[in-house]
Amino acid sequence: MTDSSSRVAKSNSRVVAGEETFEVVEDALVELWSVVNDLARIRPPKPQYYRVTVFGSSRMRRGDQLFEDVRSLAQQLSSMGCDIVTGGGPGLMEAANEGAKLGDPSNVTRSFGLPIELGTEEEPNPFVEKIYRHRTFFSRLHHFVRLSSAFIVVPGGLGTLLEAAMIWQLCQVKHVSGIPLILLGEMWEELTIWAREYMVGGERDLASPQDMDIPYCALTVNDAVTIIREDLERFNSEDESGNNAARP
Repeated sequence: MTDSSSRVAKSNSRVVAGEETFEVVEDALVELWSVVNDLARIRPPKPQYYRVTVFGSSRMRRGDQLFEDVRSLAQQLSSMGCDIVTGGGPGLMEAANEGAKLGDPSNVTRSFGLPIELGTEEEPNPFVEKIYRHRTFFSRLHHFVRLSSAFIVVPGGLGTLLEAAMIWQLCQVKHVSGIPLILLGEMWEELTIWAREYMVGGERDLASPQDMDIPYCALTVNDAVTIIREDLERFNSEDESGNNAARP
């Protein structure tokens, strides 16, 4: 065999070996996702604690009126006995975690943060009490769903839009049910108007009219607090366990 033929044979051998390796990895990933999907279908029992996730921009800074509003929102919810869950980062996430602390001087409720490793993201804000770090948006979003009894979406960018759309869609297909999705602020009210115009009232039916009724549109913090208070009362009235176990 010539040197040229030998090199070709070795090259082909490496290609075959590479393809075989890829097939093994691909099969393993398929099995892994199968396990993940099976586990994800397990619905947790009724949660012991009422937890509100607040989605919002990481770019807002202290002193901005929006920062103050979100801090006030979380403070009121925490004083009502709600745990607060955020992405754990800066901006409006920090405002919500700080508000949770201000509304709970006796440290009865908990303030959660679910930061994601992006390489550019700052460290978790200093007001988070319980941190769960994630490497993927998939696992992080799923964790939000598993933790939460309600969602409030405050102004934000593409990341916040992704989170709002995912919860909306999960409610639409009833993978999540009986959980309030509150869109707080004019920008989200305009989003629902756009959705009604182009998804329901356009040339083609891209969604059902009832899908548009899933989110609550709230223009003020007080509106959002009122919705949560009513749902919290329902949550407490359904709780017949009387559990007083220590919080996780």
